[in-house]
Amino acid sequence: MAKWYFLSLLAASLALTGPSHAVDKITPAVHEEIAQAWEDVGRQVRDWLGGWREHFAFPVSREERPLISTMLRHREKLGLSENQARQLEQLRDNFQKESIRKEADLRVAEMDLKALLEAEAVDMTKVEEKIREIERLKGDLRLARIRAIEKGKEQLTAEQRKKLQEMLSDQRMTRSHFWGER
Repeated sequence: MAKWYFLSLLAASLALTGPSHAVDKITPAVHEEIAQAWEDVGRQVRDWLGGWREHFAFPVSREERPLISTMLRHREKLGLSENQARQLEQLRDNFQKESIRKEADLRVAEMDLKALLEAEAVDMTKVEEKIREIERLKGDLRLARIRAIEKGKEQLTAEQRKKLQEMLSDQRMTRSHFWGER
C-alpha cells in the first residue's frame, strides 16, 4: 500500500514539474505568483464593486468617480489601444499605492489627535497642528486623485474623451431615472 502511495506521489510530482527541458525557463517563485494573483483578484473585485457602486449608488462628486477604472472597464467601447490601457493601468496602480500610503498617514494622524484630546490637560497648540496636518493630508489625497484622473484623460484622444463623456452622461441619466431624480 505504501509503495503505491509513494509511486502516485512521484507520478504527481513529475506531472506537475513537467519535462526536464522546461527547467531552463525562469519562473517566479510560488509566493510571488500567489501575491500577483491575489492582487489581480482584488483589483477585479474593486473594479466590479466600483461598477455596481457607480451604477446604483447616489451620485458622487466629479472628483470622486473612479474614472480611470471606468475607462479601463469600457476599453472596447472607447477603442483604447494596448498602450493606452497599459498607461491607464499604471496610473491607477500608482494612485492606489499613493492613496494607501496617504490614508495610512491620515489614520495615524487621527489616532494622534484622539490621544491629544484624551489628555487631562489638552494642549491646544498641538491639537491645532494635528488638525491642520489632517486637513493637509485630506487635501493631498484629493489632489492626487484629481491629478491621476487628469493624467488619465490626457491618455485619450479627443474622440475617446467625447465617447467617455457620452457614456458618463448616459450613466447619470440611467441613475437619475432609477432613483427618481429629475
